[in-house]
Amino acid sequence: MLDLISDMTRNCERVDRRSLLKIGSLGGLGLTLPMLLQHKAALAKEKKSVSDVNCIFIWTLGGTSHHDTLDPKPNAPALVKGPFSAIDTAVPGVQFSEICPRLAKELGRYSLLRSWNPKNASHGFADQYCMSGRFPNPALTYPCMGSVISHEQGFKSALPPFVQLGAYVDRTFNGGTAGFLGLEHSPFEIAAEANVDKFNVRDITPPLNMAMARVDRRKLMLTAIDTLQRKADLQPKAYDALDEHYKAALNMITAPETKRAFDIGSEDPRLRDRYGRNAFGQRLLLSRRLIQAGVRFVTVSDPSWDNHQDCFNALKTGRMPPVDQGLPELLIDLEQQGMLDSTLVVWMTDFGRTPKINSASGRDHWASAGFAVMAGAGVPGGLVIGATDPEGAFPVSSEYHTEHVVATIYEKLGLPLDLTVTASDGRPIRLIESEPIREWL
Repeated sequence: MLDLISDMTRNCERVDRRSLLKIGSLGGLGLTLPMLLQHKAALAKEKKSVSDVNCIFIWTLGGTSHHDTLDPKPNAPALVKGPFSAIDTAVPGVQFSEICPRLAKELGRYSLLRSWNPKNASHGFADQYCMSGRFPNPALTYPCMGSVISHEQGFKSALPPFVQLGAYVDRTFNGGTAGFLGLEHSPFEIAAEANVDKFNVRDITPPLNMAMARVDRRKLMLTAIDTLQRKADLQPKAYDALDEHYKAALNMITAPETKRAFDIGSEDPRLRDRYGRNAFGQRLLLSRRLIQAGVRFVTVSDPSWDNHQDCFNALKTGRMPPVDQGLPELLIDLEQQGMLDSTLVVWMTDFGRTPKINSASGRDHWASAGFAVMAGAGVPGGLVIGATDPEGAFPVSSEYHTEHVVATIYEKLGLPLDLTVTASDGRPIRLIESEPIREWL
């Protein structure tokens, strides 16, 4: 979560009094984004061209079982096959697990990679690797894709360019963060529950009991303090520039598009029902609204996929139904809104699960096989890439790795594959070293 206090200026002994006054006078509004707005101004000055394609990145934290969802093995021994039957999909010859009926029916809307080799079976490590395309490095934290988009493309509207819905990304290896690009490019994280009637967002939405008249009084108070302070300041131009960013941050809080984006209660109740009246489904709907309002990259996170025991009950009754209902609905909604061609949708997870069921009726971590889903932005629907062996242990055709998936996302979002940025110590760092998945281009 971005935090303005960590970026306040300090002299040798204390927080700079002007910064403290700003925090004191506007902190109740959740004003935490002026540093991001500095970057917006810098991008405009550089006149960087940016892609019109945005991204919704779905992250099911813990490791979704490929055997029991999108790569079933109906002819394998019972200890591998599991209790679920296989059902036909919209693509002849392709079957999914019975707990994915809508995903099976709507396979024509998205593409499935069955030959993903995660090359990893560790939580935390996976979040860093899958979201950046680079193995964790103790000496250097590579930025995640959303942070790269924030750094390279900046703001499109008053809203932050990179938002994370749900607090379900493992930060053990700083996964899902900006790394050496700086805190101002980390995600604006929204942990608030979207499956409510009156959705309120900390750090953007003013408190429900705060009238705008009170906001205006705080602005007037800040102006009065600044007027007195400026008489003693020796760097008025620097303060003028800083004020512009605070004004822009305040504008974000009061901007009509901000209010509209988070007013999920204004959606047709029937559409909310179709997404699913659950946390995951409403996050997906909110992600569409955020992209529509000018956010460039939204991570939608979902917890509790690390099913070492009672795996099948957890998948059938808890984890898969919201995904099976919500993900196809997101693709349908994006198409109906005329947004599918300009919105890339990606579903990834930590890794696959073990072919053999353990003694606790669960599956453990598996580093050699799993799946990834991609749709929109020109990705062909109904395409199933690659295959695993009869027990789902290893890819046997068209094997791809995480860096290939991330390189594809780079390509779709208009980021050059040889993109090199400068670290804080002046070193040039290449962000991705791989080629895209050719079938998805």
